[in-house]
Amino acid sequence: MTFSPTVIFVVIFCVQSLAAMLQNGFMVAVLGREWVRSQALPAGDMIVAWLAASRVCLHGLAILNNFLNFMFGSKNYYFGTLWDFTNTVTCWLTAWLAVFYCVKISSFSHPVFFWMKWRISRSVPRLLLGSLILGGLSAISTATGNTITFQMMTCENCTFNYRVKKFFQYYHRCHAILMSGTPFFLFLLSIILLMFSLYWHLQQMRHHRSRPHDHNTQAHTTALKSLAFFLIFYTSYVLFLSISTAHVITIYSSWRWAWEVITYIGISLHSTILMLSSPKMRRALKMKFSSLCVAGS
Repeated sequence: MTFSPTVIFVVIFCVQSLAAMLQNGFMVAVLGREWVRSQALPAGDMIVAWLAASRVCLHGLAILNNFLNFMFGSKNYYFGTLWDFTNTVTCWLTAWLAVFYCVKISSFSHPVFFWMKWRISRSVPRLLLGSLILGGLSAISTATGNTITFQMMTCENCTFNYRVKKFFQYYHRCHAILMSGTPFFLFLLSIILLMFSLYWHLQQMRHHRSRPHDHNTQAHTTALKSLAFFLIFYTSYVLFLSISTAHVITIYSSWRWAWEVITYIGISLHSTILMLSSPKMRRALKMKFSSLCVAGS
């Protein structure tokens, strides 16, 4: 029995998305339990918890949306709108996490950075709420554009329908650039600032002949490894969204599914890095493995 490359990539996409949902669900359970137990959560862990929850929804909606598109050959706008809401929230939460790392770890002496260091932890709840509001605006924009387009395409004028289709593509392209490109710019800017901060810190250490490995350098390096690794997949993810809105490749193209597998694996690996870099997560994983070993024996 032979399988086409498209079917193989579809199976891989579904399997790795389900695994990512389990992984992010575990992160939500660990951080949520600590949040309920202590009635408080550090600002960074709060962003990670919300990001993990949004990624559970993102992977689940991606499976449903792509499966319906693949099986029925037409876009399901209901799930598409929900996916757009979740995708926008996830993009903004990823950007806020990068900004949080940048502000907390960077060694810049500018007064603006000192003010941001003092304010960033208190501002996290507002940033999370802002992400939900931006996601809601994105979903409203998508639903409005789809509704207007459907109503306008009921006209039997072929020339008018062609113009409506072009407007629809242009509208969604601008929408994707605004809602996904803006947080991507913040993410990229945070990485660049962290790189400059690390360079400046290493120069200061060399000038004062400090220890070759200190906590600040390690914090810079750890954050940059996580963010720089995800930057590669985040870039491909934004490019994929732009190509999808331009309708360059169809739902049946094996290249489309191969690209989706790569980008969503990148999101899953970034969640893995976040999980393994957190002491709370490592302790929870050790306890989970220990309980499984005891139950197995």
